[in-house]
Amino acid sequence: MPANLSNDEVFTPPDVVNKMLDLLPQELFEDPGTTFLDTACKTGVFLREIAKRLIKGLEGKIPDLQQRIDHIMHKQLFGIAITELTSLLSRRSLYCSKYPNFKYSVSLFDNAEGNIRFRKVEHTWVNGKCKFCGASQEQWDRGEGKETHAYEFIHTFEPEKIFNMKFDVIIGNPPYQMSDGGHGPSAIPIYQYFVNQAKKMQPRYLCMIIPARWYAGGRGLDEFRNDMINDDRIKELHDFVNAEDCFAGVEIKGGICYFLWDGAYSGKCHVVTHFAGNILQENERMLSEGGGNVFIRYQQGVDILAKVQEYDEGNFSKYVSSQKPFDLRTFIHGKKSKDSNSIKLYERGGVGYIERAKITKNIDAIDKYKVLISA
Repeated sequence: MPANLSNDEVFTPPDVVNKMLDLLPQELFEDPGTTFLDTACKTGVFLREIAKRLIKGLEGKIPDLQQRIDHIMHKQLFGIAITELTSLLSRRSLYCSKYPNFKYSVSLFDNAEGNIRFRKVEHTWVNGKCKFCGASQEQWDRGEGKETHAYEFIHTFEPEKIFNMKFDVIIGNPPYQMSDGGHGPSAIPIYQYFVNQAKKMQPRYLCMIIPARWYAGGRGLDEFRNDMINDDRIKELHDFVNAEDCFAGVEIKGGICYFLWDGAYSGKCHVVTHFAGNILQENERMLSEGGGNVFIRYQQGVDILAKVQEYDEGNFSKYVSSQKPFDLRTFIHGKKSKDSNSIKLYERGGVGYIERAKITKNIDAIDKYKVLISA
């Protein structure tokens, strides 16, 4: 497997891709009318592995090999690359040529991109943030010729117009995050936008591999988490406690997961928890079971919570602060001097003073004692 391009662009190993494809009804690969879209092509591995299955599955319906390949490449497989480089990698992987209008392509097109497109789009800045992905203008308004990571699929209100067609299957491994210009590795998640855009296109099936931090945390993921745990069309969820079980040598805190969303399904989700190469547990349950506004990873946790709730006592969560109780980021620094309207601020590297008027959240807690617990 080639080295990853960056922390937010993680290549998917072929064995993981095939496990995801195994979740789909296999008769899809025997139907010459089935259409597939990868919304975030990197190496083209999803489209390549789908092509292998279609070449075998359509053998009885399109006996001539070249006609079969031409039909699959032109009519069934489509992709949107995340950068110009990955568009070339993906075409090389699927068509055996960076340019499918060249003689070495396994199926000739009349253009240089085939069905794997890349368009350089720009962020749309509103008050210093991109209105589509939340990227920081200060960080990503980089000028001509530099990569902006403004991914085409999520920088539009009408993703269905990119190819002007409806897809049976949307699949892929989207970019996970973008640096937001904060301290150190501070970043905002963006994979949720790919999931939401795909659902908006109303495919028959949606299958994506994404970080698992949405289960209970993650900046800007509250609405996404609520949508996911209350979506009874999620038919199967594979949860990997350690992301290295999917991506060797890659650390993704909180683990990784892939899921199958079936537009015609309604019911409990088949949840499979993996750890150290083994299945730790599997069961059928609603993703919202027991947790209300979070997905509880382990069935044991659901069972324990049910026992605790039987006592109908107060919930400890009402005493626990959010990550930003006063809506201040960790890189905020106060003044060194104190005046009558100042509040002492325990900040990174020492103590500063900030005007009381600048605190707009949890104002009633300012003058109360707070207990701070380290990570």
